[in-house]
Amino acid sequence: MNPLLTRRHLLRALGSTAVGLAWAPGSLGRALASSQHASTRGTLVTVFLRGGADGLSLVPPVEDAAYHRARPTLALKAHGPDAALKLSGPFGLHPRLEALMPLWRDGRLAVLHGVGLPAPVRSHFDAQDFVESGTPGRKSTPDGWLNRALDEEEGVALRAVALQPTLPRALFGDAGAVAMGRLEEFRLRGGRRGEEATRGFNALYAGAVDEALRTTGQDAFEAMSLLDEARLAKRASRAAVEYPKGQLGQRLRDIARLIHGEVGLEVAATELGGWDTHAAQGAATGAFANRCQELGGALAAFAQDLGARLEQVTVVVLTEFGRTVRENGSRGTDHGVGSAMLVLGGGVRGGKVYGRFESLEAERLQDGRDVPAWTDVRAPLAEVLRACRPGVALQKVFPGFMSPPGLGLFG
Repeated sequence: MNPLLTRRHLLRALGSTAVGLAWAPGSLGRALASSQHASTRGTLVTVFLRGGADGLSLVPPVEDAAYHRARPTLALKAHGPDAALKLSGPFGLHPRLEALMPLWRDGRLAVLHGVGLPAPVRSHFDAQDFVESGTPGRKSTPDGWLNRALDEEEGVALRAVALQPTLPRALFGDAGAVAMGRLEEFRLRGGRRGEEATRGFNALYAGAVDEALRTTGQDAFEAMSLLDEARLAKRASRAAVEYPKGQLGQRLRDIARLIHGEVGLEVAATELGGWDTHAAQGAATGAFANRCQELGGALAAFAQDLGARLEQVTVVVLTEFGRTVRENGSRGTDHGVGSAMLVLGGGVRGGKVYGRFESLEAERLQDGRDVPAWTDVRAPLAEVLRACRPGVALQKVFPGFMSPPGLGLFG
């Protein structure tokens, strides 16, 4: 074996034992024994809608005449078949998000409108980077806002998890975090192949000359063993809960399993792509509507699966930017600025649309074309952190950001 074992070799070796595994360096395996105790803090779950979700279709201002003039084929109706579901003020909810209405009526779902970056960024890559780093306009930030919200000295093996193939930018940093495509893929496989993989894994790290590197790899192995041998190997979601088909339903189901398993999960992140709707976006039906149905069904099933545990969980649904107010010649929308955000779970003062909103007349728009980001995306995220992680140092999480007076999202 080459004594100069590199991180690339370690990742390759890990791939042979657990498909889709990735991890961020840090205290991943520290205090494994404490992972049997649930965290005293609430669990924060983020769902990132990648591609720039159209906030004016997610939460359409159906009583605004300018909205209908700007979108002759894409505007949702206020009344009649396929109409938007009535919320508060001028707003409705996309009809394919109907599964979320019980949460709205119960006061556990809140909506924010006109949320985005403080300055327009119409590149997907840059906008996602700025939202997830929590430092808009600064590309040199090495870590993400979710990672900075974790305490580096408090190590629990599975406290920060991404249910997606790669670790999201928001979880980059010194506090340990793991990523997995599916929970079953993260666990070590049983039988002869599993035994061979285990022996190969141990042999690989036994030959490592870098003690710190060997420890990091062994910690990842121990975390996999924890999932394989402890309560999660037999943990399933509630039998009566049916998650919709698609990646998001599976990923939220796995997050629910981790929460029910009481492994000390504090932060979980996942994503849903397909929101870049330049053409054939559709209104009550079509590509956008299909994405809404997957999103709404998965979130509703997740809330049902958690049951009473939802009181200790907060879910934030966000995106990198919104879409243009006017529809384009391809019956779609182009990259914009302000969009919508959903917040649901314990302590949320739901049943209300938060944030500033003005009629979509051209003179009120950003650059004459976009919903402005009346609310900096960091403001509601800071409010969520105050509720989920009492005592968090917000100046560390969002350096240089002076949080405005609270929006009142939590009671």
